[in-house]
Amino acid sequence: MSSDETGINENNNEKISVKKSTFKGLVVGLIILVGIAGFFAGSYTSNLNSNQISEEDLNNALAKLELKLLQKQLPTKQPSVPVKISIDDDPIIGNPDAPITIVEFSDFQCPFCARFHTQTLPLILEEYIDQGKVKLVFRDFPIQSIHPNALPASVAAECANEQEKFREMHDMLFEKQNEWNKLESEEVLFAFSQYAADMQLDQETFDSCLSSGKYIPEIKNDLDDGRDYGVSGTPGFFVGNDIVGYVELKGAQPFESFKKIIDAQLEV
Repeated sequence: MSSDETGINENNNEKISVKKSTFKGLVVGLIILVGIAGFFAGSYTSNLNSNQISEEDLNNALAKLELKLLQKQLPTKQPSVPVKISIDDDPIIGNPDAPITIVEFSDFQCPFCARFHTQTLPLILEEYIDQGKVKLVFRDFPIQSIHPNALPASVAAECANEQEKFREMHDMLFEKQNEWNKLESEEVLFAFSQYAADMQLDQETFDSCLSSGKYIPEIKNDLDDGRDYGVSGTPGFFVGNDIVGYVELKGAQPFESFKKIIDAQLEV
């Protein structure tokens, strides 16, 4: 190990101040998480009379046409994208009753997911989510083959969600991705435990949840659903609702890509 690496590890160790009493539980949790990682290896027409149509009707018709064209961009390979995309019982950012839903399949260790979080999500929050027009449903899609810390990060977020702090842990994991993504497995659990302490979660409850691996089946269900919907990389998005259907977006798309779809769907 180089001197630089040693310095980094020392700095990380200084930041992590978890009670010694949690050591055994977290190590057991590490064994559970590592053992279960293999579990994851894995044409529009209208009959309106053009002489009678109002400007409002025309705008609505155009919006529906644009939406149909956007939906035709969906991949045709099997499995096809269903009209309904399940949100399961996953964490929601925004008003649960918002008319449009963004279902995100994401990996906390994915740099492109972090890019979406820092560059695009703030604009979606400002224009749509904070206005009650859109909600974001976060579904886990940890790609263990290239992101070994993604699974424990997903568990940490689920455990924070138990204490109604998903948003805070979600933000911290992406904002501090460069701090924890290269840590060894044991160290990363201590880092997540420290994050929980920083946001004043009940430490004993969080550490017990993290070490138990209780949300492994939930995360696997997200993975399975994502694969059924054709998700092959992260981040992956489905934008819409059960009435208008969903439009798929792949990768860290710019805000304008989301805006075009959302605006068309809100007009329907």
